[in-house]
Amino acid sequence: MNKSVVKTDLSSPQNTLEIIRRHGFAFQKKYGQNFLIDSHVLDKIIAAADITPDDMVLEIGPGIGTMTQRLAERARWVAAVEIDANLIPILEETLAGYENIKVFHEDILKMDIPKLALDYNEGRPIKVVANLPYYITTPIIMGLFESGAPVDNITVMVQKEVADRMQSGPGSKEYGALSLAVRYYAQPYLAANVPPNCFIPRPGVGSAVIRLTRHQDPPVETKDRQLMFRLIRASFNQRRKTLLNGLYNSPELGFTKEEIAKAIETLGLPAAVRGEALTLGQFAELSNLLAV
Repeated sequence: MNKSVVKTDLSSPQNTLEIIRRHGFAFQKKYGQNFLIDSHVLDKIIAAADITPDDMVLEIGPGIGTMTQRLAERARWVAAVEIDANLIPILEETLAGYENIKVFHEDILKMDIPKLALDYNEGRPIKVVANLPYYITTPIIMGLFESGAPVDNITVMVQKEVADRMQSGPGSKEYGALSLAVRYYAQPYLAANVPPNCFIPRPGVGSAVIRLTRHQDPPVETKDRQLMFRLIRASFNQRRKTLLNGLYNSPELGFTKEEIAKAIETLGLPAAVRGEALTLGQFAELSNLLAV
């Protein structure tokens, strides 16, 4: 960073509001924009992400650059991806003088993340930091994991209920397809709960910071990973039904009732078991029994 540049403390509500007013920025509901204005929460995110001077960080949704500044002060290089064109001029101002930041005006879901890591980090694992709106959380996180991009960890601010789903276990009402997908790819860790008054504008619900540390190897072995995830989706799409009926009724699957019943019996599970009772390991075993 150019030491002659005077940095504006963007975690200050007054400074954030002043920048927003000066640029005539209007929050867009379609992007789920809520800007963080609490320095303690910023510190917790940085600590959870475990940023070092050797790291490349991919930041999704930098907003006006509040977190971006802090990441740049700790990391070797920061790629900040912002979809809202109205924020690009603001970022050009707030990040001026930081020589280790590149802002990309793009949709993260359309970016080639493996190529980004290759071009700017020699293909080594990157760390991801993001403040994600509810509607896009799962596609972004699963996209990062499934893309084959070298990701060390993902530290995200999400709605509290989404964080609960990511770390919940069998039998709980929060347990579902997202819980299992996260467990397959990563180890979740809840770093902080964040109340609505830490944002401008205030969201209607509480938020949480959760870190997902990528597994070096999947915790379960599957003959057909895609089949396992189809079984998981089918079992939770109709979670009030038994596992047998949920799988049999799924348009994604083509097994007979007898085939499904035999696999469930082989697992040593009761015939009326529901999908929400199965662990990731049991879903993996079930997929291996049904795989051809």
